[in-house]
Amino acid sequence: MSLIRQIWLLLLGTVLLAFAGSVTVAVESARGYLQTQLGVKNTDNATALALALSQQHGDKELMNLLLSAQFDSGYYSRIRFVASDGSVAFQRETSGAPREAPGWFVRLVPIGAEPGVAQVSDGWRALGRVELISQSGYAHDELWRSSLWSALALGLVGLLAGGVGTLMIQRIRRPLDSVVDQAQALVRGEFVTVPEPGVPELRRMTQAMNTMVGRLRITFQAQAEQLEGLRQQANCDRLTGLSNRAHFLGQLAVALQREDGTAEGGLVLLRMLDLADLNRALGHAETDRMITTVAQALRPYGDRVKGCFIGRLNGSDFALCLPVAGMARETAQALADALSLVLPNLSAEAGVSVGAVELRREMTMGQVMSEADAALARAESRGPFAVELGGEGAVSVAMLGEGAWRQRIRDAIGQQRAHLVNFPLVNVRKDLIHLECPLRLQLEPNGAYEPAARWLPLAIRSRLTVDIDECALALALRDAARDGKARCVNLSPSSLADSGFSARLRALLWNAPQVARLIWLEVAESAAVEHFGLLQELGRQLRPTGIRLGLEHAGERLGKIPRLFEAGLDYVKLDAAIVQGVGSDENRAAFVRGTVTLLHGLSLQVYAEGVSSAADAQRLWDCGIDGATGPWISENT
Repeated sequence: MSLIRQIWLLLLGTVLLAFAGSVTVAVESARGYLQTQLGVKNTDNATALALALSQQHGDKELMNLLLSAQFDSGYYSRIRFVASDGSVAFQRETSGAPREAPGWFVRLVPIGAEPGVAQVSDGWRALGRVELISQSGYAHDELWRSSLWSALALGLVGLLAGGVGTLMIQRIRRPLDSVVDQAQALVRGEFVTVPEPGVPELRRMTQAMNTMVGRLRITFQAQAEQLEGLRQQANCDRLTGLSNRAHFLGQLAVALQREDGTAEGGLVLLRMLDLADLNRALGHAETDRMITTVAQALRPYGDRVKGCFIGRLNGSDFALCLPVAGMARETAQALADALSLVLPNLSAEAGVSVGAVELRREMTMGQVMSEADAALARAESRGPFAVELGGEGAVSVAMLGEGAWRQRIRDAIGQQRAHLVNFPLVNVRKDLIHLECPLRLQLEPNGAYEPAARWLPLAIRSRLTVDIDECALALALRDAARDGKARCVNLSPSSLADSGFSARLRALLWNAPQVARLIWLEVAESAAVEHFGLLQELGRQLRPTGIRLGLEHAGERLGKIPRLFEAGLDYVKLDAAIVQGVGSDENRAAFVRGTVTLLHGLSLQVYAEGVSSAADAQRLWDCGIDGATGPWISENT
């Protein structure tokens, strides 16, 4: 039994006991008073009646007449005259039942007064004695009325005392509930502090809990900083801070393969010419300065263009991946022009060559790098600051008519030409955790179902992501109801900004309360970085329906998420670019292991995306990953 319930029972028992005791004392006091008054009345009336009888000089007729008149005119239950020889000369009695008091009350609280007795005489001659008992029914009626009033008054006092007690219990309960909520938040991985109450004992407890929460927050922040250091060590070039070769190529591969990756884009390769000769002539410090200058020229693209990423592939080669088509040559030329103004100031021999290629989703990594290397080689043969474009270039979706494509997306959703594809996410025992369900749309009637990479950029530009996400959730609910398997749907970060988005999803989920518990919803890591408050609100709105909420494509910017421990998440999926190659790269394994430890400390489940080999899968299980998905998982499940 809870402490609050025990206090409630104690308060209720105390009030009831006080009420019963007070009523009992009041009734007994009133009964004693009434019995005393009846006894006095009996004695006084008996004395007055005996005096009147004595004046009749022993005339029996007159005495009987006087006794009858006294009985008829007074409130008596019995009048009796006993002659001097002991015989009963006169006796009249009646029951005199009360009019208001119930029978159980009369039996429970009897009123019995001593009868009044007085001697009757004629001068010196004793005639007998008169005995008189007044009726108690009126006394019972009065006692009943006074008892009711006493009970009512005491009941009001009891209610007032109960109200005061309730306020006191609530004053105690609020800080206790706050501490309980605080402890439950810790279980969920959220570090919440609560106001200190006015009750000294509870204030000390709250202070202790807040102090503990503060220390845990500092501990996890320190772990997050250590994790960022591990990420830098595993994925970044030490000199420039850009992605290293392994990480950049992993990002590029994922962008080409992922359902919501890029359908078309661009790749720019930049090579510093004769770097070894410059290093011998100028020294390490000056050469490093030129390398960091090139990195600084590239960095604004990664910082300002969403979906753009940069890497240093080796000592002299840099790479820039663009998320849109038709910009590769223009970007390459802009870089060459900018560096042609800066590098000669550092050294007259310094120069770069730039090769660019347009990307298409159907291209393989080998094709992309082959075309880009060929373009770079041609530029290098032309001399410093030359630019070459490789391949034929991609046909941009926008070039086919943005308005037409927008209408195709609307038609596909409206005509329900959409379905979910299923990819399993399993634990180490190969048990299914849920099915990842990216949405595909049939943009042309009777055409192929296209992945999100094909139409999502235009959907974002046309503000159709709310309709698309609602469609995906409705399909997931339908499929989960059919086979009872949990399904995961990814939501577009741009949908979070729509004020009616959460309400629309909540309405869908409330319409299928049993199936809603099989639904997992996730948004990209970027949503937590850029729209943390909106993500929190989404969780508050949808969590009562039973869904689970998480992040996908995570790992690159986890350390930049403000108050990750307060996001209200259930799980995090590490991006394929983070976990690829983890089986043979100890630095990556250390980063993944540290990430898993940190997130487990926040009570979050950790899953891995894009697992493509047995070696990677085994190392991920060793690192404590809770589940994994990807090509290798699909083939071996």
